[in-house]
Amino acid sequence: MALSITQNPAQINLAQSPTVFTQYESTAALRASSSFQYVAELYYWTGSLTESGSTANYTLQKYPNPNGRGIFDVSRVLASTFTDLRAEDSSSVKHFAIDAYVQYKNNPTGSFITGSHVRSNTYQAIDGYKIFQETIASQPSDNSTFWPLMTDGPASQSFFDGNYGRLSVWRGADEDATYAIYSSSNVGEDQSVVLPSTTSNSSGSVVTIPWLPTEPDFPLSTTEDSYTIFLISGSNQNDINARVTDNITITKECTKKYPNIRIKWKNRYGQFDYFNFNLVSKQSMKTQRSRYQPQIGSWSGNSLSYQKYESSIQNYITDSTLKLSVNTDYISEDYNDIFKQLMSSEEIYWVYDEANDYVRPLALDTSQFNIKTHVVDKLIQYSFEFTQGQGYKLIF
Repeated sequence: MALSITQNPAQINLAQSPTVFTQYESTAALRASSSFQYVAELYYWTGSLTESGSTANYTLQKYPNPNGRGIFDVSRVLASTFTDLRAEDSSSVKHFAIDAYVQYKNNPTGSFITGSHVRSNTYQAIDGYKIFQETIASQPSDNSTFWPLMTDGPASQSFFDGNYGRLSVWRGADEDATYAIYSSSNVGEDQSVVLPSTTSNSSGSVVTIPWLPTEPDFPLSTTEDSYTIFLISGSNQNDINARVTDNITITKECTKKYPNIRIKWKNRYGQFDYFNFNLVSKQSMKTQRSRYQPQIGSWSGNSLSYQKYESSIQNYITDSTLKLSVNTDYISEDYNDIFKQLMSSEEIYWVYDEANDYVRPLALDTSQFNIKTHVVDKLIQYSFEFTQGQGYKLIF
């Protein structure tokens, strides 16, 4: 009897997408038994790699498929463990592993016989998802030229005076990047930021670095008009040829005519992306009312009369819904993929006071997103509509 795990997940997994372990028992006679089952005991935990409990969180069982394999996708279990909002927990990371074995009966009325156990390696899951055409066992670094920056860019972005924002960086074990380089448009002003040491502890696997000049630890002059961020590996912070990510170039824009609406949303890596909607924005308020017809008059008194303030129509429930509509300026088609993630995001905020990071939760009402290109549309502009997650009245 020889059991092996023939397919393992990536070291870093986006938990909403398939996260697969495949088992194979090489003894054909065992697999032929009608009672033969593959078993995977799933463990998941936070903290250090060694903090796994002695009791499995879930026990999964499967009969062999036509090729004699037991294929276990644990993604739905892992995804269900990410219950905190990204606004509450910036480092949503889980360690997980399985204990694999087989079980079978020698006779129909007998008890199960358990085979030898095979423990998998320990892997990590984050609250995100892959997209189609990406392979099941691929790492985020296989699909993003910006990783371990936890964003899909785009490569050219902009900011206004007063914008705040931080960029999330993966610092899990075995990550190569050592420095974040801020390359200035002003000659001789390039600066480096030492990234925190990599760690196998889930609580430190995601860190943030300053994205914009208003952040207190931004390394360049606050008057920067343009700069580029990228990561390098190695001990020489001046070796820009050791870069491990593509560049993200950020350029300052002049103040626009219309008030800016800054939106942030949870992207496919479970971290925040930002965008300035700086053309016309509108807020509206919709009120819902329920009414009844009360009995007016002094029917229980000595004589019938009524008060001048009495009404034969009374509101007994009045609530309100606040709406927000926004428009982009003319942008490059590089933002198409980023806005797809906005359309798919379950956590969106309007940052209405950036200095204090005061936000209002939003629910996206726009359900159709017509993807535009410069070849067809020449100028690209998008509109989005939201319902604010906090109404006018403070009612729990």
